[in-house]
Amino acid sequence: MEQFGRIKLSDDQLKELITPCYIINEAKLEENLKLLRYVQDEAGCKILLAFKGFAMWNVAGLVRKYLPGISASSIHEARLGREEFGGEVHSYAPAYSQEDIDVHVQLADHIVFNSPNQWKRFKEQMKAYPNIECGLRLNPEHSETDTPIYDPSGPNSRLGTTLKNFKANLDDLEGLSGLHFHNLCELNSDALERTLKVVEENFGFYFSKLKWINFGGGHHITRPDYDVERLIKIIKDFKQRYDLEVYLEPGEAIALNTGVLVASVLDIFKNGMDLAILDTSVTAHMPDVLEMPYRPFIEGGDDANKKAHTYRLGGVTCLAGDVIGDWSFDNPLKIGDKLVFGDMAHYTMVKNTTFNGVRLPAIYKFNSETNDLKLVRNFGYEDYKSRLS
Repeated sequence: MEQFGRIKLSDDQLKELITPCYIINEAKLEENLKLLRYVQDEAGCKILLAFKGFAMWNVAGLVRKYLPGISASSIHEARLGREEFGGEVHSYAPAYSQEDIDVHVQLADHIVFNSPNQWKRFKEQMKAYPNIECGLRLNPEHSETDTPIYDPSGPNSRLGTTLKNFKANLDDLEGLSGLHFHNLCELNSDALERTLKVVEENFGFYFSKLKWINFGGGHHITRPDYDVERLIKIIKDFKQRYDLEVYLEPGEAIALNTGVLVASVLDIFKNGMDLAILDTSVTAHMPDVLEMPYRPFIEGGDDANKKAHTYRLGGVTCLAGDVIGDWSFDNPLKIGDKLVFGDMAHYTMVKNTTFNGVRLPAIYKFNSETNDLKLVRNFGYEDYKSRLS
């Protein structure tokens, strides 16, 4: 199945797994990257890996073959991009401290500011770094997502500069070479088309002063039903209207459907219904299941009562709400069984925590073309202790 990244392990490989663990299929990752390079070649744009979605530096060599760089939202992401991935480093944050800027100017090729106030604060300093392209993030005030936590264009948003604030600060924008906008989340190319129309109508008057524009992230380019040709046409048409270099910076599209999380069943008992406790945690290891929220895929599982045996799957932390949900299976679960959660490469490793001292999932690389499975990182007590003092 696509959501399991073509990760099919032998019985021997399953037995040797340290659980919980993430497994990333390099072959599927490269398939995604090849599609992204096709878009770049056909549309004449550049696509960056947004670290906020996927930052597995162990695959940096593979990513470098297809993408020109990364986008970072902190000095640590920027340093990781510079040291491990190479290529272009694009930095953006809702606000920079003086200490942050002093680091970013040593690492970044592009720095995007969130507000005219931030640009004015650091404008003089940036003149000492003419090699760095500076930009301003826009708030198009046009929403495409129904989930407020993922809507940067919602009411009273702190992200980006509205048209009113943009026009009120026109005299202070000299020195900027680009603009950036982002309001999408797991959406198709039609959402970009509608957003871009609003951006052009409101901010197009300023495009002649610029060198580049960044269309942000949320483009689900590698999803099977994504209209790739429409995206290419949107970008090509835009570039015909404006002499601007175009960037996109999806995080999820790079790692979509490339990995799984494998967990083991630790205990089974009844309290009104059958309960199964796993050695993973929804709050610590797959937080988007609670935040988004969404229901993950489980290999061999279905909705409650669709199959013969239904269980409420719970995590191993003491949080009462650490519940993954109710699933049914053809056969009864047994202690020691392994459950495979699909599409767990993005927004997992980058967001997991050591809450309750629970061990971080190990990380494996798998190659579906060679059937090779390799442990690349295991975590232990020092990883927990080093985050505390």
